[in-house]
Amino acid sequence: MGKRKISPLRIGLLFISPIGKQSLIVVGLFTFLANWNDYLAPVIYLSSEKNYTLMLGLTLFQGQYNAQWNLMMAAVALVVLPSLVLFLFAQRYFVEGIAMTGVKG
Repeated sequence: MGKRKISPLRIGLLFISPIGKQSLIVVGLFTFLANWNDYLAPVIYLSSEKNYTLMLGLTLFQGQYNAQWNLMMAAVALVVLPSLVLFLFAQRYFVEGIAMTGVKG
């Protein structure tokens, strides 16, 4: 009876992915937040107001001489909500990643 050969994919799934799970989640969270808050790229690429992202839509509340601050603050509260919820779910992985940095062995 021959020995079973373990594939590199199986090694990655069994050994490497549990170690790097926290790091990958943190990188994914930072990438999401950077793209969610991006302002410059959509300003360059989008020309129609119907295709604007939420960050660009917030600028529509500001006129040349006045601003509707009450509506802008309500919109900002709604725009921040998804990233806040995502951070609250991912906070556990931040804490696990920090706790594992001091552990040797």
